[in-house]
Amino acid sequence: MCINIVVVDDDPGFRRIATTLLTARGLRVVAESRDGASALAAVRAHRPDGLLLDLHLPDTDGLTVARQVTEEDAPPRIVLTSTDQSFWSREELQKAGIESFVAKDRLFDADLLGLFSPDVP
Repeated sequence: MCINIVVVDDDPGFRRIATTLLTARGLRVVAESRDGASALAAVRAHRPDGLLLDLHLPDTDGLTVARQVTEEDAPPRIVLTSTDQSFWSREELQKAGIESFVAKDRLFDADLLGLFSPDVP
């Protein structure tokens, strides 16, 4: 089963690193976006299984994008990332439709396949 991911970050270097890590874990990056508006367009165009979403974007923040994405039909699993530690409780993140938070400096060690794999009933 192929798991398609959209990577959203304003830093092209981080997008490249994230794409490399996701691909090495067996995931397929179908699009990269640099801001919230292009992220929403990419989600609508590609209907990915997952969204690796930066908290700080030039036009909005990751929580706002997550809330908008979760209003779409069959929203992707959203993993929020940032250089800042998450200041939000797990409940607050879940209310925004965010599955989990991974600090950017912990992305290499994260179970990316597990984070983006669909729940098995």
